[in-house]
Amino acid sequence: MAKARKPAKSEGPKPEMPVAVVLHQKICLSIDMENRRIYGYSELEIVVPDSGVVGLHAENLEIERVSVDGNPTEFDVFPHYQPVEIENRWCSVSSVSSAADAAGATYLSALQRELVPNLLILCCKPAEAVELPKAGLDSQGEEQFNGELKKNVRSVRIDYWIGKTDTGVHFDDNVLHTDNQIRRAHCWFPCMDDWSQRCCYDMEFTVPQNFVAVSNGSLLYQVLTKDVPSRKTYVYKISIPVSAWWISLAVAPFDILPDVHNSLLSYMCLPGDHAKLRNTVGFFHSAFRHYESYLKAPFPFGSYQQVFIPPGMVVSVKAIGASMSIFSSDILFDENIIDQTIETRIRLADALARQWFGVYIAAETPNDEWLVEGLAGFLRDTFIKDFMGDNEARYRQYKANRAVCKADDSGVMTLSSSASSKDLYGTQWLGFYGRLRLWKSVIVLQMLEKQMGPELFKGILRTIVSRAQDSSHPARTLSTKEFRHYVNKFGNLERPFLKEFFHRWVGSCGCPLMRMGFSYNKRKNLAELAAFRECTAVSVMIVPGLGGNSDSLNREIDSGWPGMMTIKVHELDGTHDHLLPMSGDAWQLLEIKCHSRLTTKRFQKPKKSSKPDGSDDNGDAPGQFDIRTSAESPLLWLRADPLMEYLAEIHFNQPVQMWINQLEKDKDVVAQAQAIEVLELLSNIPFTVVNALSNFISDTKAFWRVRIEAAFALARAASEETDWAGMLHLMNFYKSKRFDATIGLPKPNDFHDFAEYFVLEAIPQAIATVRTTDNKSPREAVELVLQLLKSNDNSGNPYSDVFWLAALVDAAGELEFGQQSMPLLRSLLKRVDRILQFERLMPSYNGVLAISCIRTLNRIATKFSDYIPFEHATELIKPFLFNLSWEIRVEARRSLLDLQFHFHGIDAALLMFIQFLEDDTSLRGQAKLGLHMTRVCQIKSGSGYGDEVKSQTLVALLRLLEGPVAFCNVLLRHHIFCILQLLAGRRPTLYGIPRDQMQHMGFPQICSEQRNDFDRPLELSGDTNSHVSIVDVEASKETDIVSHGSIPLPENPKEPDLVSHGSTLLPEAPKEPDLVSHGSTLLPEAPKEIENSHGSVPHPAAPLEPENAGHEAPKEPDNVSTSEGCRLPVIKIRLKQPSISGRAGEADNITAGKTPGARNEINLTTTSSVSVDAPERNLAETMSLSNQNLEEVNSSIRHASQTSASVGSAKLARDGDGSKELQCTADSSKIFADEVNGGALSRERPLGHGERKGKKKDKRRKLEDDKEHKDSPEYLERKRLKKERKQMEKQRKLEEKEERARALAEGELASTTISELPKLGTSSGELLHKMDGELTISTGIEKPGPIDVSVPGSTGVTDPAVISSKSGVGFTGAEQAPEQPSVTIVSDVSSGRKLKIKIKNRTINKL
Repeated sequence: MAKARKPAKSEGPKPEMPVAVVLHQKICLSIDMENRRIYGYSELEIVVPDSGVVGLHAENLEIERVSVDGNPTEFDVFPHYQPVEIENRWCSVSSVSSAADAAGATYLSALQRELVPNLLILCCKPAEAVELPKAGLDSQGEEQFNGELKKNVRSVRIDYWIGKTDTGVHFDDNVLHTDNQIRRAHCWFPCMDDWSQRCCYDMEFTVPQNFVAVSNGSLLYQVLTKDVPSRKTYVYKISIPVSAWWISLAVAPFDILPDVHNSLLSYMCLPGDHAKLRNTVGFFHSAFRHYESYLKAPFPFGSYQQVFIPPGMVVSVKAIGASMSIFSSDILFDENIIDQTIETRIRLADALARQWFGVYIAAETPNDEWLVEGLAGFLRDTFIKDFMGDNEARYRQYKANRAVCKADDSGVMTLSSSASSKDLYGTQWLGFYGRLRLWKSVIVLQMLEKQMGPELFKGILRTIVSRAQDSSHPARTLSTKEFRHYVNKFGNLERPFLKEFFHRWVGSCGCPLMRMGFSYNKRKNLAELAAFRECTAVSVMIVPGLGGNSDSLNREIDSGWPGMMTIKVHELDGTHDHLLPMSGDAWQLLEIKCHSRLTTKRFQKPKKSSKPDGSDDNGDAPGQFDIRTSAESPLLWLRADPLMEYLAEIHFNQPVQMWINQLEKDKDVVAQAQAIEVLELLSNIPFTVVNALSNFISDTKAFWRVRIEAAFALARAASEETDWAGMLHLMNFYKSKRFDATIGLPKPNDFHDFAEYFVLEAIPQAIATVRTTDNKSPREAVELVLQLLKSNDNSGNPYSDVFWLAALVDAAGELEFGQQSMPLLRSLLKRVDRILQFERLMPSYNGVLAISCIRTLNRIATKFSDYIPFEHATELIKPFLFNLSWEIRVEARRSLLDLQFHFHGIDAALLMFIQFLEDDTSLRGQAKLGLHMTRVCQIKSGSGYGDEVKSQTLVALLRLLEGPVAFCNVLLRHHIFCILQLLAGRRPTLYGIPRDQMQHMGFPQICSEQRNDFDRPLELSGDTNSHVSIVDVEASKETDIVSHGSIPLPENPKEPDLVSHGSTLLPEAPKEPDLVSHGSTLLPEAPKEIENSHGSVPHPAAPLEPENAGHEAPKEPDNVSTSEGCRLPVIKIRLKQPSISGRAGEADNITAGKTPGARNEINLTTTSSVSVDAPERNLAETMSLSNQNLEEVNSSIRHASQTSASVGSAKLARDGDGSKELQCTADSSKIFADEVNGGALSRERPLGHGERKGKKKDKRRKLEDDKEHKDSPEYLERKRLKKERKQMEKQRKLEEKEERARALAEGELASTTISELPKLGTSSGELLHKMDGELTISTGIEKPGPIDVSVPGSTGVTDPAVISSKSGVGFTGAEQAPEQPSVTIVSDVSSGRKLKIKIKNRTINKL
């Protein structure tokens, strides 16, 4: 029988389209360069949502009219940035902590407002549009559906003009350009400024005839207009959908340089830079061809333009757009410049790589941005490897690994998570953490490439690009899930490995921290390698509002990382690889079998007539040098992870001689750099290390960057213990290369050998870092630097010596002058002044020499601050504030900030920083100053300065953060936010700031919803005119400590209060009546009080939530309402702390936990005072043994204390009686939580239906996971440990039962049954819990403590009628000590409504 057809999914009502979709956009602009205005319009083909209102982004635009399909329509626009003119807005900011909170709220508020469309256009929905179900249609039906959908497409035209170009687009001299900042495209044309909106563009730009307009896509044609004077219109078209962020424009009288090797490439610059442009881009066609060959695909866009404009105009060194990039012209260089070549080529190659990944192939979601950023960086590194060598590529990767491992200690470095990506609104790629996240993205992909092989990974990238160029896949996006699918399909990697790989490296934070060492076993001829694995994210902090579980994250860290780490062992007979598992136990012991064996032939004792080094006196040939660690080991050196397959920080412990062997014999640059770092950190550097470093510097075959590191290490090794051998080696090497031996003066410069040039350039700076015991520079070092400055001769050298001379000036700034070298200071300053005079006459390349001189003068003034007044020091720098060069002006401001910070502290430096931002209108200059001030604040936070920032300065920074200067400069705004966070000792990132903090701070929410009401002007959702003050939330974040006796009670308004009831902590719900387990019945808890031995102290109220500020605080309920509406009586149980405690110092060990496991971790050395109020219930329903059990507290004799008490069955009162109070006071030296098991209060409350269902689902899910991983070693190990714990628990219970039985048999507990006790006014006659079947209570105590039972009258009078009992009842052993605890129970049921039971326990040997 055929099954019934399921109804189609589209049979229900079709969901409305929430936002508009832009299909195509046309931009037509006329640019008036003389008046600095832009006129024009934009036409958009938009799929109108069902609401009929289109929301676009438009900022800084003067909109004249809006028409839909040629008909005028209503529209409303409101700016994202609205200045708030309130005098007392920041009145409550009084500390750096409150200022940091306010900065976070301000920054988040601004970012959230920018996401919301602020131009609302009324587009009525067409009545004739018919909605057809798309599901189940054939191709013809689908075409019909698409045709009906097009009826919702409207053509919207917006006429506007721009008169104020502060952000998005800028006029600078005779140049107009866009800056491509985050969400600033809508500042020069209306659009959907969102990463998810992509469309094609047609663009027309009319400019003066002698100007050139460069934009995205292909230039279709250019035509002259009929205007007088004549103007020229440039028409561009980009047929590939891109985001509005990638639309760029540059207008200037450019010189155009077409590429002679590739017709798709063209370069533009201003007329003065044409020669440098030709020299700079001469290599670029090779990089362009390399990318096409590597990806096996043509360039996706029709052309590619590179535009170079003056550095003071741009925000950053590069601004990337679709098929074009705008660069700062300071990266251009002449053919005689050496130092700038490498950096410039890498920048140009990186911008081209981002055309493939980032512009052409975009991220599907913000959480996938790491992938396209990493793929662009990976593609750039392939260029570095092929064109600059494998040494350059590996060295850069090694340095990036080290930097990432040092910083990857928190969730901000997680690549793919909403908390660290989507919720940061694009700021995760800015600043310090932005660069680190980029490096980590590239490293993770390089690790994946090493796991599968270069060819397979290259095939994956080619597959991604070919799929994007396929016309059947119009969405050119890439997600992490899709990339993982490609890796699983083409990478030849197992699915479990990939799952763990992406989870640990992409979805988590932290890197492996490996500590390794080994010992050689001569008898077994093997090396025993011990490895201990940790994680750089040792302390996992769960941020409020971001979710996460610290326990689960810690378990993930302990579980390790997927794969195996390679251990390469270098022996006498060769190298051998061994594998070390990166998962499982943190401690690993690996036995490495040695393949080489020691024989007498390999090592012979020297003859008597021979020298110690093995050479004979009569022979010329040197003897064979033994490079082994000792005569007992065939190992030369060991390396962990030589191919950098893991992003790990490795600390390897091996003898010094093995590090020397690694430096001298291993040809890998990473191995050499690792050896130098270890040898440099030795406390006592022997001569063998000095000789090894010296020989390495002299080796011309070694990589020049590692040789520079060796030079600085050798300088740090110079000391009096080694007779300054390190410094002498450096001087001898430098003089052998640069000095004429006959006259003893430097030779003329010769820079033909570039590697030797870089090494010799760095050696004077290394020598300048040498210090004597009094932390001064040796006189020889000062004399050498001065001599090099005097005798520099660049005649006959085809290359510029500007960077060479700048390095010498920087070396002079590194010197520390003592008494012997002080006479040379005057000559040194004269040389610096002479260089500055020469700089004024003939400026150097990018002002490099002047910048070095300013930096050196700043350092010297700082070092001699005790002798040079601040005014004199600043007079040296102030003349450069008005220099024509942008770079020199910025460096002068940096130096003044450093001097102000050194002389007057951080507050004065911040005020000067604010003043400089007002004076400097250059966006890049402002960003540079913000970055420098961020570094100054980092120094302040780590230096322990005692001065505090004044509240006026903090308020000024907050106003600057929300002001127009920060709005126009996205980088500056981020730096100001980072400054305020660093001042408070926090991380410079938005990660960790609660999402609801903006509401707590009282900020108005602007543009929260799209409005449909066009009858009145748009109203903002928030009263911006009302007084808004920042509430200091610092106090609400910190934990208030209320001292009760000697026990501090934490008060946390956000977490449930923990009510101490006996020895159990119960969570208190904040909104519903608390349920306190009394017996086994759950009673609603009334408001409680805290009472100590001196009296009753009310519990302080929880602090008011910020959003409730200004409203009346809700009153605490005095009673619990029932259906009858009457007030029920309550039962109060108070545990009083005695005034004198023998172990008051252990009160701090009391911990409060919300889990059942945490309840048992309670130290009851000193008692707390807690009051629990609950409605009275009948004894029959609360204490009946037929339904539930009552509380039982047992404790054995331990630490000279015996307590064994039981409360028998008793009927407290009838319904309708007044309140009853049960008071128990106990004092014991120590009661362990594991001795209080079995009581009703220690049990959890009964689970509801939903909770039981959830627990069943969790149990079922756990069983399924166990089935999947039942063969894994981790699962088997957990199973074995669980079985052992059960056996141990069972054995412990058996031993306890046998011990109790033995005690009873020996007669230690002479007891009577509880049934012999008189009933407390009840006829129920129930029994309590029994211990081993029968609860025993001994009688006949020598010194019983008094126990009062007071029963007040019905009027509620507090004077009780005390009836003393002559017989004591207590728990004791067979032979009762005089100081044993006692219990006396007296009751008078007939006349009392209130029952008080006091149990006093005296300890033995009280401390």
